[in-house]
Amino acid sequence: MKVAILAFGSRGDTQPCAALGAGLAARGHRVTVVAAERYGALVGEAGLPTSPLSVDPERIVESEEGQAWLRSGPAGFVRGFRRVVEPLAERLAAEVDAACAGADLVLAPALGWFGRHLSERYGMPYALLHFQPGEPTRDFPNPLVPLRTLGPWGNRASYALVEGLSRVLLGRMVDRLRGRVLGLGPMRGDPFRRARAERVPVLCGVSRAVVGRPADWPAHVHLTGYWFAERAWSPPPELEAFLAAGPPPVYVGFGSMAPADPAATAGTVVAALRAAGARGVLQGLPYGGADDMLVIGEADHGWLFPRTAAVVHHGGAGTTAAGLRAGVPSVVCPFFSDQPFWGARVALLGAGPAPPPARRLTAGALAGRAAAALRDAGMRGAAARLGERLRSEDGVARACDILGA
Repeated sequence: MKVAILAFGSRGDTQPCAALGAGLAARGHRVTVVAAERYGALVGEAGLPTSPLSVDPERIVESEEGQAWLRSGPAGFVRGFRRVVEPLAERLAAEVDAACAGADLVLAPALGWFGRHLSERYGMPYALLHFQPGEPTRDFPNPLVPLRTLGPWGNRASYALVEGLSRVLLGRMVDRLRGRVLGLGPMRGDPFRRARAERVPVLCGVSRAVVGRPADWPAHVHLTGYWFAERAWSPPPELEAFLAAGPPPVYVGFGSMAPADPAATAGTVVAALRAAGARGVLQGLPYGGADDMLVIGEADHGWLFPRTAAVVHHGGAGTTAAGLRAGVPSVVCPFFSDQPFWGARVALLGAGPAPPPARRLTAGALAGRAAAALRDAGMRGAAARLGERLRSEDGVARACDILGA
């Protein structure tokens, strides 16, 4: 079977897709990962070909306009998606169409409803990939709604609200792309409801140890466990030397979430870590460096996180998963989107303190949480137990079994 996996997001989305693709390839399937060109080497490490996309999500979010978009809140994010992304969307749709034309199965995120479009155009089945629990439930609100709960009925209604907003703001753009690029007519009906009525499989790459499976989810929605793959990553010598020179440090990195004032944020982080009595490994923060602080570029979280005392990050789904699997406490400093959901979830599990919002981060607030992550025996024990359980799971195998692969 020829399988196309669409990985539209950042590294945190692409790496799980590559792991899932490697699992399918190991069972004899021909797999292509459709991802931004910058991730070609990452996909290649999994032994898979990639069909490169010239539209680069990280370049978009790293731009000044992109950063303003990311700080605009849930509604502003969806509105900005049309403004920031639509000029590039026609090229993206054409590249995705060419990559998937001969596939027997498409695995796609819900964003943009590409699985639906490709299935209509070519007739192949598709399944949806979720990196957060996005199926309606009474148990908790849509992860894009930054509230702990709205009550059972409000929780469930929040999914209809988010889905309706995405249709209103993106529907016309999508219909234009369907006509100009795919030769299809306008979408008929609600694509979310159609997928549920047709029982399109949903693979949610999250562990039940982190989010319990809601009882009101239908049988075609699956919590598979996380999609991890071991990487043969060689750390730079300066990182190995720093780790060997003292006690395990605290990792701090915010991924593609650039703070409004990176230099000020770096100063806040350094002051907080020193107040907590910790050394630091700082990823992507502009700091001059010192004996107790090491600034690094990209690093493999699967290698680095188990060698730290705690991790401080933005709460992206992929980084959160890597932190929990490492078995060390996580201090989540959420910016937007589903990040507050993951920060609250980490705290609920006892694997980290209450999340301090990145926009209001102070040295005192971060120092207190870092100190708790370093010294709270209950928190450290909960994180270690959760990490041990996650390392024993095989979400890739579970997802492959569900697909009948």
